[in-house]
Amino acid sequence: MRAIVVDTPSDQLDALQVRDVPEPVAGCEEILIKVAYCGCNWADTQVRSGIYPHHINYPLIPGMEVSGTVSAKGKAVTGLSVGDRVTTLVSGGGYAEVCAADASVVTRLPHGMGLDVAAAYPVQALTAYYMLHTVYKLRAGETVLVHAAGGGVGLFVTQLAVRLGARVIGTVGTPGKENLALRYGADTVINLNETNFVSTVLELTDGKGVDLAIDSLGAKTLDRTFDAVRFLGGIINIGEAEGTPFKNIRDRVLARSQSFTRISIHHMLGLPDLWHEGNDYLLRGVGEGWLDVPIVKRFSLERAHDMHAEIQGRGISGKLLLEVGGG
Repeated sequence: MRAIVVDTPSDQLDALQVRDVPEPVAGCEEILIKVAYCGCNWADTQVRSGIYPHHINYPLIPGMEVSGTVSAKGKAVTGLSVGDRVTTLVSGGGYAEVCAADASVVTRLPHGMGLDVAAAYPVQALTAYYMLHTVYKLRAGETVLVHAAGGGVGLFVTQLAVRLGARVIGTVGTPGKENLALRYGADTVINLNETNFVSTVLELTDGKGVDLAIDSLGAKTLDRTFDAVRFLGGIINIGEAEGTPFKNIRDRVLARSQSFTRISIHHMLGLPDLWHEGNDYLLRGVGEGWLDVPIVKRFSLERAHDMHAEIQGRGISGKLLLEVGGG
């Protein structure tokens, strides 16, 4: 089968090599998926560059979320059949024509859902779901600050928060990326390069600060974010797109008795019931029409380096997909 292989970590885009590699074999509790699409995430660029915060071994095949059809299954797998249209999260291996997946967290697609949409939501929308429904439990009337509101996770956080009856204040770093967030119901979107977001947030919240802040930027933006969150409020970090933040989190949360967490969607793989709860909620949202999955561009295996270049440029507002088999 054809796949994208990264032999050793590199900042260079040509580290993504198209190769013929052996097809994986399904373990006892696994299925094989004939991949139609694989979603592209910022974490994929970290994996390629060798700065992903969790330990991984090289060489490897990147790719964390896939859609496609079941092509084989292990002896202990029940509830899934060869030919089923599915979506799931994987711990790598998605940039390939065939991918192995843990059957317990595979979701059959509702009738009528496109395989492109099915690969465009798992990492980002489920991350948004667990932050707002599990880690913090956002309530109607609360206010959430969403950094990178025009990015993939930010757009899903905005939609889910609005659905819960919360108010959304977003930030962006690129002019124009505020448009989709505002269309999805964000109350205000601040340009980080033009405005002091802390003072603006405090002004918009009568000096109290927001109830919850979602940060994917790290570096100095995360450091300043604590000042924009109320006493006993929460901060959730999901990435370091701007660089590694300060080390002493304890000093920052002590100032206002705040709560801080760093969430990884992959930890949900060990909690199948919670995993399916999130999937069911999101798939209902797509089916009912209140949750939009914005797909911007599709790339072939041969153009995976262009896909990484585009996401690293941070100018997109929506999802990039690797089109492997289509459908």
